[in-house]
Amino acid sequence: MSQPPFEQIGNLRIGTVDFVSPDRIEVALDITAPESVALNTGIPRPFPRVNDYLLIPVDESFLTGQVEWLTVEDSSFPKRSGMRDFGLIDLPYPLRKLRLNPLGTLRIQRGSDSFIFGRGADALPSVGESVLLPTDDQLRAIVESGKENRIKVGSSLIAGNANVYVDPNRLFGRHLAVLGNTGSGKSCSVAGLIRWSLEQAHSLASSTPNARFVVLDPNGEYSRAFSDMQSGHVRNFRSDPGDGELPLRVPLWFWNVAEWTSFTRASTQAQQPLLRRALREVKAGQTSYAERPSEKVPTLRRYLLSRLIAISYALRSGEIQSNESRFGFRLAAMSEDLKVRQLDFPEVGLDRIISVTEQVLGKTYNSFVNDAGETVEYYRAFSEQQIIEIISAVENALLFTGGVANDEGIGEDLPLPFKGSDLADHLEMLAYEENVIQYVEFLIARIRTFLLDPNMKAVFQDTEGVTLEGWLDEYIGNDREESVVSVVDLSLLPTEVVHVATSVIARMIFEAQQRYVKIHGKALPTVLVMEEAHTFVKRYRYNVENVDAAIACCQVFERIAREGRKFGLGLVLSSQRPSELSPAVLSQCNTFLLHQLSNDRDQELVHHLVPDNLRGLLRELPSLPSQSAILLGWASELPVLVKMNDLPRSQQPRSEDPEFWKVWTREEIREINWDAVVQEWTGLAKTETENQAGTEELEYSEVEEDEDDLPW
Repeated sequence: MSQPPFEQIGNLRIGTVDFVSPDRIEVALDITAPESVALNTGIPRPFPRVNDYLLIPVDESFLTGQVEWLTVEDSSFPKRSGMRDFGLIDLPYPLRKLRLNPLGTLRIQRGSDSFIFGRGADALPSVGESVLLPTDDQLRAIVESGKENRIKVGSSLIAGNANVYVDPNRLFGRHLAVLGNTGSGKSCSVAGLIRWSLEQAHSLASSTPNARFVVLDPNGEYSRAFSDMQSGHVRNFRSDPGDGELPLRVPLWFWNVAEWTSFTRASTQAQQPLLRRALREVKAGQTSYAERPSEKVPTLRRYLLSRLIAISYALRSGEIQSNESRFGFRLAAMSEDLKVRQLDFPEVGLDRIISVTEQVLGKTYNSFVNDAGETVEYYRAFSEQQIIEIISAVENALLFTGGVANDEGIGEDLPLPFKGSDLADHLEMLAYEENVIQYVEFLIARIRTFLLDPNMKAVFQDTEGVTLEGWLDEYIGNDREESVVSVVDLSLLPTEVVHVATSVIARMIFEAQQRYVKIHGKALPTVLVMEEAHTFVKRYRYNVENVDAAIACCQVFERIAREGRKFGLGLVLSSQRPSELSPAVLSQCNTFLLHQLSNDRDQELVHHLVPDNLRGLLRELPSLPSQSAILLGWASELPVLVKMNDLPRSQQPRSEDPEFWKVWTREEIREINWDAVVQEWTGLAKTETENQAGTEELEYSEVEEDEDDLPW
């Protein structure tokens, strides 16, 4: 029969309390305490070591402390066991001391020999109280503590390889920051947390688990990490999808005003108000003909908008008063073109435009025969009222197609479909209408340049058939499927749009979660993972006038960090430069998984995030080996140095260091085919079908260009 715990005190005692304060306890070690290996705990255990756990009996429980430092100091007299004879001549004698950081209380479960650990201390010990080595069972009770710890993430080497568990509700619900240098195992920890969570949920779920993770991956690392899972449960989104991958789509009509403003760098004076109005009106206009699926409607609308812009400009510039401008011939060409289009749209009101235009042309038409006997046709000057009648007729037709509708109930931030070209055209029309084209023309040029960029077309413009419901179904998942892990590969997006794309995706997921709670009264737990967070959640000056795309992206994550918990959206940040992260986001993270950090500024920032009595543990950060980390915060009952679970190479993100020496010595062969790289880079590597489709698209665009090149 084993001895009762308090009867073991004599065997486990190593020293006495020498100093007590609420945040530290100093201990004088006995002369008989072990030097390097303790044998009286049942198994050999190294002692003393920094970060070991020690116990101090207080009332009917044990105060648990963690060793912060050990030292040796000189004493004026030797410390002996038994009697002290001060008549003898002694030299100064070295005494060993250590400092403990109080962590919590270890209690004995009533009716059993097991223990329960909890944070906080009911009472502090007195000076002279014994300090004990914990037994193996006590160590496990300390490290494996927690009522809802479901997920095993690793083991604690300093606690007899006790398993380290975390509470998923605390880990993801209160946000997690995974910080560490490149190569410290940070990405493997993130991938492992996702995988271990799903595996544990699958083993305990009564049916199929219902978990959701969205990984924003700027380096294209994570597609391999979940490749062994069923394809329906893992979705990889890329701008140029390969086999088994889905196309990355971030439609322009998802963007809100802040994202449009930051991307286009619209000024706060004339440009932003006009951009807001243009967004509101093109979105309101789209709803007025949404029930008409004809592909020709947008084409007609663009045509009418371009003509309205040209006519309005001619009116303001005075061209209508000049015969040399050939303005009348342009009106005649428009009338003839609308007669052809009228066959497809008899109800739009094109006949009204044709009728008014021909009446005006009939009043101003003139001709004469020159000296060569040729008939010369021309149009006299037009009056302002005549042109206003034509403009009014065009606007009435546009109202039917949605071009200039202004519905006060439509907000500029609502995700309602429209085409980017419609926005540019309508913005230009409004600029002429308000006589501010000189202030807005560079904004319009930036939008048109963006729309013409082939590298961005597939992601932002070629989104026909994309619906908001379908997008949410793909990226977040639905209740008809098991757990969904969506890996969004951002690596091939151009630098100038990657922040906007990240911002839009994160915000759409967050706002969808908000509305889910509003409708159902309950949250839909979802985890948003941001890799390389220092790039997208970067600290900035809060007094800047013009917010760029990087700041707008950071502001989205700041909002998620502050409010996401209420709507079931957990945030996981992974970064190698915590000193560059937004303080507003980092301060909302309640759990930290800290890998090796060698930069002084990063270490200093991490020290400020944790209580003073835990800073001794963080001194190990510069020397932590790969795969080891310090887990502390809300998800763990106590700070613990943990060796993360192993991940097979096939399940690790593609973030391993390149093998320079093996390649240099030809131990590993690297074929070099720059032709293939150039073809992929320039987009020339197409299949015959893609080439054919590209030819047809080119022919179609040439037709539209010819149409736009009518005498205007």
